[in-house]
Amino acid sequence: MKKSPLSSQVTPLSPRRPSRSEAEDAVRTLIAWSGDNPARPGLEKTPARVSDAFGEYFSGYGADPIAELEAGTFDDPSAYDDMVLLKGINFESHCEHHIAPFFGVAHVAYRPKDRVVGLSKIARVVDIFARRLQTQERLSGEIAAALMEGLDAKGVAIMMTARHHCMAARGAQQPHVETVTFRFLGDFEHDSELRARFTAAVRE
Repeated sequence: MKKSPLSSQVTPLSPRRPSRSEAEDAVRTLIAWSGDNPARPGLEKTPARVSDAFGEYFSGYGADPIAELEAGTFDDPSAYDDMVLLKGINFESHCEHHIAPFFGVAHVAYRPKDRVVGLSKIARVVDIFARRLQTQERLSGEIAAALMEGLDAKGVAIMMTARHHCMAARGAQQPHVETVTFRFLGDFEHDSELRARFTAAVRE
C-alpha cells in the first residue's frame, strides 16, 4: 500500500528493520541487564512473547491513515456542514521516552466540506497513530492533520485525556494525574464560538 506524504513525513520509518531473531536477542539482553536469567523456566519464551506484543503495540507503522480515510469517504447529498463529533474513543499508546503505556479517550470532531466519512474510520485513524511510539502532544496533532488532509475538512478539533504509566509507576509516581491535550485546525482554530461548542459538547 502506498503511504501518503503525511504518513512518511510525520513518522519516518527505520532505515533497516531488524530481524525477528535480533528482536528476541534484544529482549534477552534486557532481561539479563535487569538481573534475571533469560534462560530460566518462565522466561524462556518471553522474548518471543515480547516480540509478538510489540508487533501489536506498534502495528500503526504498517498502516496508512490517509488511505483509510479515502476508502471510507463519500458524497453527502444532504450537504451537512455542521460539526460531527465522536466522543470517547478509547486508545492506548506508548511514550517514546520510556516505551511505557499511556491510555485514555479521544474526542474528535470535524466539519465536512463536500464529503463525509464512515465514523469507524475516524476511530481507526486514532488507533493507527496511537500504535506508534508517541507523545500525547504529537499524537493529538497527527490525528488532526490526517483528518484535515484526508477529509479535506473545513475544520478539525481534538481533545485527548490520558494517564501515563511512566508518570504513575516511576519518577513522580502520580497515578491519578490526567493529561489533557487539544488541537484545533481550520474553522475550529479561527471560530471561538465553534470551539466553545466543541468543548461544551465533550464535557456534557
